[in-house]
Amino acid sequence: MMMNVPLVLTSVLERAETIFPKKTVVSRTASGIQRYTYKEIGERTRALASALAELGVKRGDRVGTLAWNDHRHLEAYFAVPCMGAVLHTINIRLPKDHLSYIINHAEDKVLLVDRQFLPLIEAIKDELYTVRAFVILGDEAEVPETALAPVYAYESLIAAGDRRYRFPQDLDENEPSGMCYTSATTGLPKGVVYTHRSSVLHALTLGLVDTLGLSEADVCLPIVPMFHVNAWGTPYACTYFGSTLVLPGPNVTPKVIAELIEAEKVTTASGVPTVWLGLAKELQERPHKTDSLRAVICGGAAAPKGLIRLYEEKLGIPFIHAYGLTETSPLVSVARLKSYQNDLPEEEKWEIRATQGLIVPGLQAKLVGENGEAAWNGKEMGELWLRGPWVADEYYKDERSREAFTDGWLHTGDIATIDEEGFVKIVDRAKDLVKSGGEWISSVDLENALMAHEAVFEAAVIAVPHPKWQERPIACVVLKEPYQATTSKEDLLDYLRPQFAKWWLPDDIIFLDEIPKTSVGKFLKRALRERFKNHLTSASDPSMA
Repeated sequence: MMMNVPLVLTSVLERAETIFPKKTVVSRTASGIQRYTYKEIGERTRALASALAELGVKRGDRVGTLAWNDHRHLEAYFAVPCMGAVLHTINIRLPKDHLSYIINHAEDKVLLVDRQFLPLIEAIKDELYTVRAFVILGDEAEVPETALAPVYAYESLIAAGDRRYRFPQDLDENEPSGMCYTSATTGLPKGVVYTHRSSVLHALTLGLVDTLGLSEADVCLPIVPMFHVNAWGTPYACTYFGSTLVLPGPNVTPKVIAELIEAEKVTTASGVPTVWLGLAKELQERPHKTDSLRAVICGGAAAPKGLIRLYEEKLGIPFIHAYGLTETSPLVSVARLKSYQNDLPEEEKWEIRATQGLIVPGLQAKLVGENGEAAWNGKEMGELWLRGPWVADEYYKDERSREAFTDGWLHTGDIATIDEEGFVKIVDRAKDLVKSGGEWISSVDLENALMAHEAVFEAAVIAVPHPKWQERPIACVVLKEPYQATTSKEDLLDYLRPQFAKWWLPDDIIFLDEIPKTSVGKFLKRALRERFKNHLTSASDPSMA
Protein backbone atom coordinates (compact mmCIF):
# COMPACT_ATOMS: atom_id res chain seq x y z
CA MET A 1 0.00 0.00 0.00
CA MET A 2 1.02 3.60 -0.59
CA MET A 3 0.92 6.53 1.81
CA ASN A 4 -2.39 8.39 1.79
CA VAL A 5 -1.01 11.93 1.48
CA PRO A 6 -3.66 14.49 0.52
CA LEU A 7 -3.27 16.53 -2.66
CA VAL A 8 -3.76 20.05 -1.29
CA LEU A 9 -2.71 23.49 -2.52
CA THR A 10 -0.62 24.17 0.59
CA SER A 11 1.91 21.69 -0.84
CA VAL A 12 2.08 23.72 -4.05
CA LEU A 13 2.90 26.97 -2.25
CA GLU A 14 5.29 25.33 0.20
CA ARG A 15 7.25 23.76 -2.65
CA ALA A 16 7.71 27.15 -4.29
CA GLU A 17 8.74 28.74 -0.97
CA THR A 18 11.33 26.10 -0.12
CA ILE A 19 12.68 24.89 -3.47
CA PHE A 20 12.29 28.01 -5.62
CA PRO A 21 12.61 30.90 -3.12
CA LYS A 22 14.70 32.98 -5.56
CA LYS A 23 12.46 32.56 -8.60
CA THR A 24 10.35 35.60 -9.38
CA VAL A 25 6.83 36.77 -10.04
CA VAL A 26 6.76 39.82 -12.32
CA SER A 27 3.64 41.89 -11.73
CA ARG A 28 2.49 44.81 -13.87
CA THR A 29 0.31 47.09 -11.76
CA ALA A 30 -1.17 50.56 -12.20
CA SER A 31 2.10 52.08 -10.95
CA GLY A 32 4.52 49.97 -12.98
CA ILE A 33 6.42 46.69 -12.85
CA GLN A 34 6.91 45.05 -9.45
CA ARG A 35 9.00 41.94 -8.73
CA TYR A 36 8.64 39.47 -5.90
CA THR A 37 10.40 36.20 -5.19
CA TYR A 38 8.36 33.11 -4.37
CA LYS A 39 9.71 33.43 -0.81
CA GLU A 40 8.22 36.93 -0.59
CA ILE A 41 4.98 35.79 -2.24
CA GLY A 42 4.74 33.04 0.38
CA GLU A 43 5.21 35.50 3.24
CA ARG A 44 2.64 37.93 1.83
CA THR A 45 0.22 35.05 1.22
CA ARG A 46 0.45 33.92 4.83
CA ALA A 47 -0.04 37.50 6.01
CA LEU A 48 -3.15 37.75 3.85
CA ALA A 49 -4.54 34.50 5.26
CA SER A 50 -4.02 35.72 8.82
CA ALA A 51 -5.69 39.05 7.97
CA LEU A 52 -8.70 37.31 6.44
CA ALA A 53 -8.99 35.17 9.56
CA GLU A 54 -9.04 38.37 11.64
CA LEU A 55 -11.88 39.62 9.41
CA GLY A 56 -13.86 36.54 10.35
CA VAL A 57 -13.26 34.27 7.35
CA LYS A 58 -13.65 30.67 8.47
CA ARG A 59 -13.26 27.27 6.90
CA GLY A 60 -15.66 26.85 3.99
CA ASP A 61 -16.41 30.59 3.66
CA ARG A 62 -16.26 32.08 0.20
CA VAL A 63 -13.96 35.00 -0.59
CA GLY A 64 -14.63 36.78 -3.87
CA THR A 65 -12.08 38.59 -6.03
CA LEU A 66 -12.59 41.30 -8.65
CA ALA A 67 -9.01 41.68 -9.75
CA TRP A 68 -6.55 41.82 -12.62
CA ASN A 69 -3.76 39.33 -13.24
CA ASP A 70 -1.23 40.57 -10.68
CA HIS A 71 0.70 39.44 -7.61
CA ARG A 72 -2.12 40.30 -5.20
CA HIS A 73 -4.51 38.09 -7.07
CA LEU A 74 -1.89 35.31 -7.00
CA GLU A 75 -1.59 35.70 -3.23
CA ALA A 76 -5.36 35.32 -2.89
CA TYR A 77 -5.16 32.20 -5.11
CA PHE A 78 -3.23 30.52 -2.29
CA ALA A 79 -4.19 32.35 0.90
CA VAL A 80 -7.90 31.63 0.61
CA PRO A 81 -7.89 27.88 -0.19
CA CYS A 82 -4.85 27.16 1.99
CA MET A 83 -6.65 28.56 5.05
CA GLY A 84 -9.58 26.26 4.26
CA ALA A 85 -11.85 28.86 2.62
CA VAL A 86 -13.02 28.94 -1.01
CA LEU A 87 -11.70 31.39 -3.62
CA HIS A 88 -14.44 32.77 -5.89
CA THR A 89 -12.88 34.56 -8.88
CA ILE A 90 -15.48 36.96 -10.28
CA ASN A 91 -15.68 37.92 -13.93
CA ILE A 92 -15.34 41.71 -13.95
CA ARG A 93 -17.01 41.98 -17.37
CA LEU A 94 -20.35 40.49 -16.37
CA PRO A 95 -23.43 42.74 -16.43
CA LYS A 96 -24.45 44.17 -13.06
CA ASP A 97 -27.37 41.82 -12.53
CA HIS A 98 -25.13 38.81 -13.11
CA LEU A 99 -22.49 40.22 -10.75
CA SER A 100 -24.95 40.59 -7.90
CA TYR A 101 -26.44 37.19 -8.69
CA ILE A 102 -23.18 35.23 -8.49
CA ILE A 103 -21.91 37.07 -5.37
CA ASN A 104 -25.17 36.30 -3.59
CA HIS A 105 -25.43 32.77 -4.99
CA ALA A 106 -21.87 31.95 -3.90
CA GLU A 107 -22.55 33.68 -0.55
CA ASP A 108 -19.26 35.56 -0.61
CA LYS A 109 -18.32 36.80 2.86
CA VAL A 110 -15.43 39.10 1.89
CA LEU A 111 -14.72 40.77 -1.45
CA LEU A 112 -11.21 41.70 -2.63
CA VAL A 113 -11.78 44.53 -5.10
CA ASP A 114 -9.29 46.30 -7.34
CA ARG A 115 -9.57 50.10 -7.06
CA GLN A 116 -10.57 50.27 -10.71
CA PHE A 117 -13.68 48.17 -10.02
CA LEU A 118 -14.99 50.13 -7.05
CA PRO A 119 -17.74 51.76 -9.16
CA LEU A 120 -18.94 48.29 -10.22
CA ILE A 121 -19.41 47.14 -6.63
CA GLU A 122 -20.64 50.49 -5.32
CA ALA A 123 -23.43 50.34 -7.90
CA ILE A 124 -24.73 47.01 -6.53
CA LYS A 125 -23.68 47.24 -2.86
CA ASP A 126 -27.28 47.41 -1.60
CA GLU A 127 -28.06 44.15 -3.45
CA LEU A 128 -25.27 42.14 -1.77
CA TYR A 129 -26.72 40.22 1.15
CA THR A 130 -23.82 38.11 2.39
CA VAL A 131 -20.74 40.35 2.09
CA ARG A 132 -19.39 41.48 5.47
CA ALA A 133 -16.19 43.31 4.42
CA PHE A 134 -14.47 44.84 1.39
CA VAL A 135 -10.70 44.82 0.85
CA ILE A 136 -9.37 47.30 -1.73
CA LEU A 137 -6.53 46.06 -3.91
CA GLY A 138 -3.93 48.61 -4.99
CA ASP A 139 -0.38 49.81 -4.48
CA GLU A 140 -1.52 52.40 -1.93
CA ALA A 141 -1.78 51.56 1.77
CA GLU A 142 -4.63 54.02 2.32
CA VAL A 143 -8.32 53.32 1.85
CA PRO A 144 -9.74 55.35 -1.06
CA GLU A 145 -12.94 57.34 -0.71
CA THR A 146 -15.78 54.89 -1.23
CA ALA A 147 -19.39 54.20 -0.32
CA LEU A 148 -18.49 50.65 0.70
CA ALA A 149 -18.25 49.68 4.37
CA PRO A 150 -16.51 48.24 6.25
CA VAL A 151 -13.54 48.70 3.97
CA TYR A 152 -9.83 47.92 4.34
CA ALA A 153 -6.68 48.53 2.27
CA TYR A 154 -4.98 45.33 1.11
CA GLU A 155 -1.42 46.54 1.67
CA SER A 156 -2.23 47.70 5.20
CA LEU A 157 -3.68 44.28 6.01
CA ILE A 158 -0.57 42.60 4.59
CA ALA A 159 1.71 44.87 6.62
CA ALA A 160 -0.12 44.01 9.84
CA GLY A 161 -0.59 40.32 9.05
CA ASP A 162 1.38 37.37 10.37
CA ARG A 163 3.95 36.35 7.76
CA ARG A 164 4.53 33.09 9.65
CA TYR A 165 0.87 32.13 9.73
CA ARG A 166 0.45 28.35 9.72
CA PHE A 167 -2.13 26.90 7.40
CA PRO A 168 -4.33 24.16 8.86
CA GLN A 169 -2.68 20.75 8.65
CA ASP A 170 -5.89 18.74 8.33
CA LEU A 171 -7.14 19.98 4.95
CA ASP A 172 -8.91 17.25 3.03
CA GLU A 173 -8.06 17.00 -0.66
CA ASN A 174 -11.76 16.76 -1.48
CA GLU A 175 -12.60 20.05 0.25
CA PRO A 176 -13.58 22.90 -2.10
CA SER A 177 -10.71 25.21 -2.99
CA GLY A 178 -12.22 27.55 -5.57
CA MET A 179 -15.19 28.34 -7.72
CA CYS A 180 -15.88 30.01 -11.05
CA TYR A 181 -19.10 30.80 -12.83
CA THR A 182 -19.66 30.20 -16.51
CA SER A 183 -19.82 33.33 -18.65
CA ALA A 184 -23.45 32.50 -19.51
CA THR A 185 -24.09 33.10 -23.20
CA THR A 186 -27.68 32.18 -22.26
CA GLY A 187 -29.40 32.34 -18.87
CA LEU A 188 -27.79 33.04 -15.52
CA PRO A 189 -24.19 31.98 -14.89
CA LYS A 190 -23.64 28.47 -13.51
CA GLY A 191 -21.24 27.84 -10.63
CA VAL A 192 -18.47 25.24 -10.78
CA VAL A 193 -16.64 24.26 -7.59
CA TYR A 194 -13.05 22.97 -7.74
CA THR A 195 -11.39 20.89 -5.04
CA HIS A 196 -7.81 20.87 -3.78
CA ARG A 197 -7.36 17.47 -5.40
CA SER A 198 -8.72 18.54 -8.80
CA SER A 199 -6.59 21.71 -8.83
CA VAL A 200 -3.37 19.88 -7.93
CA LEU A 201 -3.94 17.09 -10.48
CA HIS A 202 -4.80 19.64 -13.16
CA ALA A 203 -1.64 21.63 -12.38
CA LEU A 204 0.51 18.51 -12.69
CA THR A 205 -1.09 17.71 -16.05
CA LEU A 206 -0.02 21.10 -17.45
CA GLY A 207 3.58 19.99 -16.99
CA LEU A 208 3.33 16.91 -19.21
CA VAL A 209 5.45 17.19 -22.36
CA ASP A 210 2.50 16.23 -24.55
CA THR A 211 0.20 18.85 -23.01
CA LEU A 212 1.76 22.29 -22.34
CA GLY A 213 5.10 21.08 -20.98
CA LEU A 214 5.40 23.84 -18.36
CA SER A 215 8.61 23.64 -16.35
CA GLU A 216 10.94 25.57 -14.05
CA ALA A 217 12.77 26.96 -17.09
CA ASP A 218 9.64 28.65 -18.45
CA VAL A 219 8.69 32.30 -18.21
CA CYS A 220 4.90 32.16 -18.40
CA LEU A 221 2.59 35.01 -19.38
CA PRO A 222 -1.08 34.17 -18.69
CA ILE A 223 -3.06 36.71 -20.70
CA VAL A 224 -6.25 34.76 -20.11
CA PRO A 225 -7.80 36.47 -17.06
CA MET A 226 -7.33 34.97 -13.62
CA PHE A 227 -11.12 35.26 -13.24
CA HIS A 228 -11.61 32.89 -16.21
CA VAL A 229 -11.20 29.23 -15.13
CA ASN A 230 -8.26 30.16 -12.88
CA ALA A 231 -6.29 31.49 -15.87
CA TRP A 232 -6.46 27.93 -17.22
CA GLY A 233 -4.67 26.67 -14.10
CA THR A 234 -1.35 28.31 -15.01
CA PRO A 235 -0.87 30.23 -11.72
CA TYR A 236 -1.05 26.96 -9.77
CA ALA A 237 1.09 25.03 -12.25
CA CYS A 238 3.79 27.71 -12.55
CA THR A 239 4.03 28.09 -8.79
CA TYR A 240 4.28 24.31 -8.39
CA PHE A 241 7.04 24.01 -11.00
CA GLY A 242 8.91 27.18 -10.05
CA SER A 243 8.32 28.83 -13.41
CA THR A 244 8.76 32.58 -13.62
CA LEU A 245 5.30 34.15 -13.75
CA VAL A 246 4.68 37.37 -15.67
CA LEU A 247 1.31 38.82 -14.68
CA PRO A 248 0.19 41.52 -17.17
CA GLY A 249 -2.11 43.53 -14.90
CA PRO A 250 -4.69 46.09 -16.04
CA ASN A 251 -5.67 47.37 -19.48
CA VAL A 252 -3.72 44.83 -21.51
CA THR A 253 -3.27 45.70 -25.19
CA PRO A 254 -1.40 43.89 -28.00
CA LYS A 255 1.40 46.45 -27.58
CA VAL A 256 1.64 45.70 -23.83
CA ILE A 257 1.76 41.96 -24.55
CA ALA A 258 4.51 42.38 -27.15
CA GLU A 259 6.56 44.59 -24.82
CA LEU A 260 6.27 42.13 -21.93
CA ILE A 261 7.31 39.23 -24.15
CA GLU A 262 10.39 41.14 -25.27
CA ALA A 263 11.38 42.64 -21.91
CA GLU A 264 10.83 39.53 -19.77
CA LYS A 265 11.91 36.96 -22.40
CA VAL A 266 8.60 35.14 -22.11
CA THR A 267 8.66 31.50 -23.25
CA THR A 268 4.93 30.68 -23.13
CA ALA A 269 1.86 32.90 -23.28
CA SER A 270 -1.77 31.83 -23.08
CA GLY A 271 -4.91 33.51 -24.43
CA VAL A 272 -8.04 33.24 -26.57
CA PRO A 273 -7.95 33.58 -30.40
CA THR A 274 -8.91 37.27 -30.32
CA VAL A 275 -5.77 37.95 -28.26
CA TRP A 276 -3.59 36.26 -30.87
CA LEU A 277 -5.33 38.02 -33.74
CA GLY A 278 -4.57 41.36 -32.06
CA LEU A 279 -0.96 40.44 -31.27
CA ALA A 280 -0.36 39.24 -34.84
CA LYS A 281 -1.50 42.62 -36.12
CA GLU A 282 0.85 44.39 -33.67
CA LEU A 283 3.83 42.21 -34.63
CA GLN A 284 3.24 42.77 -38.33
CA GLU A 285 3.02 46.54 -37.92
CA ARG A 286 5.84 47.16 -35.43
CA PRO A 287 9.12 45.39 -34.68
CA HIS A 288 9.22 43.38 -31.43
CA LYS A 289 11.65 40.69 -30.39
CA THR A 290 9.77 37.44 -29.77
CA ASP A 291 12.44 34.78 -30.26
CA SER A 292 12.21 33.74 -26.59
CA LEU A 293 8.75 32.25 -27.22
CA ARG A 294 8.66 28.48 -27.46
CA ALA A 295 4.88 28.56 -27.81
CA VAL A 296 1.73 30.61 -27.63
CA ILE A 297 -1.18 28.61 -26.21
CA CYS A 298 -4.63 29.21 -27.66
CA GLY A 299 -7.92 28.08 -26.13
CA GLY A 300 -11.38 29.33 -25.24
CA ALA A 301 -12.59 29.07 -28.85
CA ALA A 302 -11.49 27.28 -32.00
CA ALA A 303 -8.32 28.69 -33.55
CA PRO A 304 -8.61 29.11 -37.33
CA LYS A 305 -6.07 27.13 -39.33
CA GLY A 306 -5.05 30.39 -40.98
CA LEU A 307 -4.15 31.90 -37.61
CA ILE A 308 -1.97 28.92 -36.70
CA ARG A 309 -0.16 29.13 -40.05
CA LEU A 310 0.28 32.90 -39.70
CA TYR A 311 2.07 32.45 -36.38
CA GLU A 312 4.27 29.58 -37.47
CA GLU A 313 5.06 30.48 -41.09
CA LYS A 314 5.14 34.30 -41.02
CA LEU A 315 5.90 35.18 -37.40
CA GLY A 316 8.06 32.16 -36.58
CA ILE A 317 6.22 31.49 -33.30
CA PRO A 318 5.11 27.93 -32.40
CA PHE A 319 1.36 27.70 -31.77
CA ILE A 320 -0.39 25.21 -29.47
CA HIS A 321 -4.14 24.71 -29.88
CA ALA A 322 -5.94 23.46 -26.74
CA TYR A 323 -9.53 22.93 -25.64
CA GLY A 324 -11.35 23.04 -22.34
CA LEU A 325 -14.32 24.29 -20.35
CA THR A 326 -15.06 25.97 -17.04
CA GLU A 327 -16.48 22.62 -15.95
CA THR A 328 -13.19 20.83 -16.73
CA SER A 329 -10.72 23.11 -14.87
CA PRO A 330 -10.29 23.61 -18.00
CA LEU A 331 -7.78 21.38 -19.89
CA VAL A 332 -9.39 18.62 -21.97
CA SER A 333 -7.28 18.18 -25.09
CA VAL A 334 -4.20 19.49 -26.91
CA ALA A 335 -3.54 19.37 -30.66
CA ARG A 336 -0.08 17.87 -31.03
CA LEU A 337 1.01 15.60 -33.85
CA LYS A 338 1.91 12.03 -33.00
CA SER A 339 5.54 11.19 -33.76
CA TYR A 340 4.74 9.22 -36.94
CA GLN A 341 2.48 12.00 -38.25
CA ASN A 342 5.43 14.34 -38.81
CA ASP A 343 5.91 12.61 -42.19
CA LEU A 344 2.40 13.46 -43.40
CA PRO A 345 1.88 16.00 -46.22
CA GLU A 346 1.96 19.57 -44.92
CA GLU A 347 -1.72 20.27 -45.53
CA GLU A 348 -2.76 17.18 -43.57
CA LYS A 349 -0.58 18.28 -40.66
CA TRP A 350 -2.21 21.72 -40.60
CA GLU A 351 -5.65 20.08 -40.57
CA ILE A 352 -4.67 18.02 -37.52
CA ARG A 353 -3.11 21.02 -35.75
CA ALA A 354 -6.37 22.92 -36.16
CA THR A 355 -8.42 20.23 -34.39
CA GLN A 356 -8.97 20.33 -30.63
CA GLY A 357 -6.45 17.50 -30.38
CA LEU A 358 -6.03 14.41 -28.21
CA ILE A 359 -7.76 13.94 -24.85
CA VAL A 360 -5.12 14.48 -22.16
CA PRO A 361 -4.11 11.67 -19.77
CA GLY A 362 -6.57 11.32 -16.90
CA LEU A 363 -9.73 12.14 -18.84
CA GLN A 364 -12.14 9.97 -20.83
CA ALA A 365 -14.41 11.00 -23.70
CA LYS A 366 -17.23 9.66 -25.82
CA LEU A 367 -19.56 10.99 -28.51
CA VAL A 368 -23.29 10.63 -28.07
CA GLY A 369 -25.60 11.19 -31.04
CA GLU A 370 -29.31 10.93 -31.61
CA ASN A 371 -29.03 7.14 -32.01
CA GLY A 372 -26.59 6.44 -29.19
CA GLU A 373 -22.81 6.44 -29.05
CA ALA A 374 -21.14 7.67 -32.26
CA ALA A 375 -18.15 5.95 -33.84
CA TRP A 376 -14.65 7.40 -33.79
CA ASN A 377 -14.29 7.67 -37.56
CA GLY A 378 -13.93 11.41 -38.08
CA LYS A 379 -17.36 11.56 -39.71
CA GLU A 380 -20.09 10.70 -37.22
CA MET A 381 -21.08 13.67 -35.11
CA GLY A 382 -22.27 13.63 -31.53
CA GLU A 383 -22.21 15.62 -28.32
CA LEU A 384 -18.87 15.33 -26.55
CA TRP A 385 -19.20 13.77 -23.09
CA LEU A 386 -16.32 13.85 -20.61
CA ARG A 387 -15.32 12.49 -17.22
CA GLY A 388 -12.21 12.63 -15.08
CA PRO A 389 -10.72 13.78 -11.76
CA TRP A 390 -10.81 17.49 -12.65
CA VAL A 391 -14.26 17.46 -14.27
CA ALA A 392 -17.22 18.81 -12.28
CA ASP A 393 -20.01 16.41 -11.36
CA GLU A 394 -22.68 19.09 -10.84
CA TYR A 395 -23.28 22.83 -10.87
CA TYR A 396 -23.31 24.63 -7.53
CA LYS A 397 -26.86 24.68 -6.15
CA ASP A 398 -28.35 24.70 -9.64
CA GLU A 399 -31.18 22.57 -10.98
CA ARG A 400 -29.60 22.71 -14.46
CA SER A 401 -27.22 20.00 -13.23
CA ARG A 402 -29.86 17.45 -14.23
CA GLU A 403 -29.50 18.46 -17.88
CA ALA A 404 -25.69 18.55 -17.97
CA PHE A 405 -24.60 15.52 -15.92
CA THR A 406 -25.70 11.90 -16.44
CA ASP A 407 -24.25 8.68 -15.00
CA GLY A 408 -20.94 10.31 -14.15
CA TRP A 409 -20.49 12.10 -17.49
CA LEU A 410 -20.46 15.84 -18.28
CA HIS A 411 -22.48 16.76 -21.37
CA THR A 412 -20.35 19.55 -22.85
CA GLY A 413 -22.90 20.96 -25.32
CA ASP A 414 -20.17 20.79 -27.98
CA ILE A 415 -20.91 18.82 -31.13
CA ALA A 416 -17.77 17.02 -32.30
CA THR A 417 -16.22 14.24 -34.34
CA ILE A 418 -13.33 12.04 -33.20
CA ASP A 419 -11.20 10.33 -35.82
CA GLU A 420 -9.55 6.91 -35.74
CA GLU A 421 -6.39 8.44 -34.24
CA GLY A 422 -8.39 9.99 -31.38
CA PHE A 423 -8.25 13.63 -32.53
CA VAL A 424 -11.28 15.62 -31.40
CA LYS A 425 -12.74 18.19 -33.77
CA ILE A 426 -15.41 20.49 -32.39
CA VAL A 427 -17.92 20.99 -35.18
CA ASP A 428 -19.96 23.56 -33.29
CA ARG A 429 -21.73 24.42 -30.11
CA ALA A 430 -25.08 22.61 -30.19
CA LYS A 431 -26.86 25.96 -30.19
CA ASP A 432 -24.66 27.38 -32.98
CA LEU A 433 -25.12 24.63 -35.59
CA VAL A 434 -27.10 25.77 -38.61
CA LYS A 435 -29.92 23.39 -39.57
CA SER A 436 -30.78 24.10 -43.19
CA GLY A 437 -33.44 21.95 -44.86
CA GLY A 438 -32.87 19.22 -42.27
CA GLU A 439 -29.08 19.14 -42.81
CA TRP A 440 -26.41 20.44 -40.43
CA ILE A 441 -23.90 23.16 -41.37
CA SER A 442 -20.91 23.89 -39.12
CA SER A 443 -20.45 27.58 -38.36
CA VAL A 444 -16.93 26.80 -37.08
CA ASP A 445 -15.78 25.32 -40.40
CA LEU A 446 -17.08 28.33 -42.31
CA GLU A 447 -15.49 30.75 -39.83
CA ASN A 448 -12.13 29.03 -40.02
CA ALA A 449 -12.21 29.09 -43.82
CA LEU A 450 -13.10 32.79 -43.90
CA MET A 451 -10.39 33.72 -41.41
CA ALA A 452 -7.82 31.97 -43.59
CA HIS A 453 -8.45 34.64 -46.26
CA GLU A 454 -5.75 37.31 -46.23
CA ALA A 455 -8.29 40.14 -46.06
CA VAL A 456 -10.29 38.84 -43.08
CA PHE A 457 -9.50 39.84 -39.52
CA GLU A 458 -12.50 38.22 -37.78
CA ALA A 459 -15.50 36.20 -38.92
CA ALA A 460 -18.57 34.87 -37.10
CA VAL A 461 -21.16 32.70 -38.83
CA ILE A 462 -24.68 32.53 -37.42
CA ALA A 463 -27.97 30.84 -38.25
CA VAL A 464 -30.89 33.10 -39.11
CA PRO A 465 -34.50 32.12 -39.85
CA HIS A 466 -35.39 31.38 -43.47
CA PRO A 467 -38.96 30.98 -44.80
CA LYS A 468 -38.10 27.92 -46.92
CA TRP A 469 -35.05 26.22 -45.40
CA GLN A 470 -35.79 26.81 -41.69
CA GLU A 471 -32.33 28.33 -41.13
CA ARG A 472 -29.54 29.59 -43.34
CA PRO A 473 -26.02 30.77 -42.48
CA ILE A 474 -24.88 34.34 -42.83
CA ALA A 475 -21.34 35.54 -42.13
CA CYS A 476 -20.41 38.66 -40.16
CA VAL A 477 -16.92 39.73 -41.18
CA VAL A 478 -14.40 42.34 -40.04
CA LEU A 479 -11.85 43.14 -42.75
CA LYS A 480 -8.25 44.13 -42.16
CA GLU A 481 -7.72 47.86 -42.77
CA PRO A 482 -5.67 47.60 -46.00
CA TYR A 483 -8.38 45.47 -47.64
CA GLN A 484 -11.53 47.31 -46.60
CA ALA A 485 -11.87 49.25 -49.85
CA THR A 486 -10.91 46.40 -52.17
CA THR A 487 -12.63 43.27 -50.85
CA SER A 488 -16.24 42.47 -51.72
CA LYS A 489 -18.77 39.87 -50.60
CA GLU A 490 -18.37 38.09 -53.92
CA ASP A 491 -14.59 37.87 -53.41
CA LEU A 492 -15.13 35.98 -50.15
CA LEU A 493 -17.87 33.76 -51.60
CA ASP A 494 -15.60 32.90 -54.55
CA TYR A 495 -12.94 31.94 -52.01
CA LEU A 496 -15.37 29.63 -50.17
CA ARG A 497 -16.94 27.95 -53.23
CA PRO A 498 -14.16 25.42 -53.91
CA GLN A 499 -14.11 24.40 -50.25
CA PHE A 500 -17.79 23.70 -49.50
CA ALA A 501 -20.94 22.30 -51.01
CA LYS A 502 -23.14 24.99 -52.56
CA TRP A 503 -25.81 24.68 -49.85
CA TRP A 504 -23.20 25.37 -47.13
CA LEU A 505 -22.31 28.80 -48.54
CA PRO A 506 -23.55 31.79 -46.51
CA ASP A 507 -26.64 33.48 -47.96
CA ASP A 508 -25.04 36.82 -47.18
CA ILE A 509 -21.79 38.30 -45.93
CA ILE A 510 -22.19 41.38 -43.74
CA PHE A 511 -19.20 43.63 -43.14
CA LEU A 512 -18.94 45.02 -39.60
CA ASP A 513 -16.49 47.32 -37.85
CA GLU A 514 -16.39 44.98 -34.86
CA ILE A 515 -17.88 41.65 -33.79
CA PRO A 516 -19.40 41.76 -30.27
CA LYS A 517 -17.65 39.55 -27.76
CA THR A 518 -18.45 37.85 -24.48
CA SER A 519 -16.81 38.76 -21.19
CA VAL A 520 -13.99 36.30 -21.93
CA GLY A 521 -13.33 37.35 -25.53
CA LYS A 522 -15.45 34.84 -27.46
CA PHE A 523 -17.75 35.94 -30.29
CA LEU A 524 -21.15 36.88 -28.85
CA LYS A 525 -23.30 35.14 -31.43
CA ARG A 526 -26.45 35.64 -29.40
CA ALA A 527 -26.20 39.40 -30.05
CA LEU A 528 -25.61 38.83 -33.76
CA ARG A 529 -28.56 36.44 -34.02
CA GLU A 530 -30.83 39.00 -32.37
CA ARG A 531 -29.55 41.83 -34.57
CA PHE A 532 -29.94 39.94 -37.84
CA LYS A 533 -32.89 37.64 -37.03
CA ASN A 534 -35.03 39.20 -39.79
CA HIS A 535 -32.21 39.58 -42.31
CA LEU A 536 -33.37 36.81 -44.67
CA THR A 537 -37.09 37.19 -44.13
CA SER A 538 -37.19 40.83 -45.18
CA ALA A 539 -38.82 41.35 -48.56
CA SER A 540 -36.16 43.90 -49.41
CA ASP A 541 -33.31 41.48 -48.79
CA PRO A 542 -31.51 40.67 -52.06
CA SER A 543 -31.19 37.00 -51.10
CA MET A 544 -34.97 36.66 -51.40
CA ALA A 545 -35.12 37.99 -54.95
